[in-house]
Amino acid sequence: MIPTEPIGSIPRPKTLIDGQAAFEEGTISREELHALQDDALADTIERLEETGSPVISDGEQTKSSFVTYPLDGVTNLAPDGVVIPFEDGHTRQLPTITAGPFRFGTYASSYLTEAKKRARVPVKQAVIASSVLSLLYPQDGIEGYPREAFLEDLVGECEKDIRTSLDAGAFKVQIDFTEGRLACKLDPSGGLLRDFVALNNRVLERFSDDERTRIGVHTCPGGDQDSTHSADVDYAQLLPDLFQMNVGNVYVEMAGEDDPAHVLTIIAEHLRPEQRVFVGVTDPIDPAVESPEQVRDRVLEAADRLPKDRLGTTDDCGFSPFGDDDSTSREVAFEKIRARIDGTKLAGERLGL
Repeated sequence: MIPTEPIGSIPRPKTLIDGQAAFEEGTISREELHALQDDALADTIERLEETGSPVISDGEQTKSSFVTYPLDGVTNLAPDGVVIPFEDGHTRQLPTITAGPFRFGTYASSYLTEAKKRARVPVKQAVIASSVLSLLYPQDGIEGYPREAFLEDLVGECEKDIRTSLDAGAFKVQIDFTEGRLACKLDPSGGLLRDFVALNNRVLERFSDDERTRIGVHTCPGGDQDSTHSADVDYAQLLPDLFQMNVGNVYVEMAGEDDPAHVLTIIAEHLRPEQRVFVGVTDPIDPAVESPEQVRDRVLEAADRLPKDRLGTTDDCGFSPFGDDDSTSREVAFEKIRARIDGTKLAGERLGL
């Protein structure tokens, strides 16, 4: 069988999005918000399992966002960090830290523990990359807390984020690295990208070879509100360095690419013997739901260029990586996931796997 896995987020129900806004306005209590989150989590897991998915996520129903969840509970922050622009004109802004030492307020294993209480199939856990969190350090520095001290703390916290998820029974731990392609846009020389990869490898070198078979990295052009921040960057700028990350699994956005054959050729050149590549076969930004036959054909195209025994399928990216994103409906997301699963089975049958 060709393995198939989700990336992570599922659109939150409107009751939860409205409830989060009400909580921030102070019109509902934390307990009322938690009840809405629990309902959304239970419904998400049930519906993911109904698709026949052999591996699920928690849908990130209770994360503020895939980037900022470690900052929930952190108090030494200022709201004046890096601004990430998207093609449609909207932006997302990171905070900066104001003092050291840097510590996570929330670890991803807390989400995994709750999901595993409800799930009947294996659960994977997404974590954020150390590279994007390195942007939290202010350009002007922090007196008494040099950048290298921050990075050492950051590496330790990211190691803990991954390790506690592995220890809690995650089927896989997936490092979200959407800033990789953006780094190529910000610095076409590739220097920023190589710095990002080197920092992430500082975290990964703390794990054994066996542990790294359960760790992966995900790349996409940053889908949010049906827009991206770096889809105009040629994958040729990113992929050779991406496959230098010391992980056993690489999840690559593909369905949204104009020239997948070009991308697959690059992957074939740089895929390492110990790595499995999961190609995206559904596009969360496209409102049209793929048919199983469409997915099958995308898998077969990948199988023409990549080793069949190291091929898997996934969605291009999360369907709603930020908690307030309602651009895609839950119904469309689950239909696309079902198409991915059914289409992957069709491709496996055609390939005799």
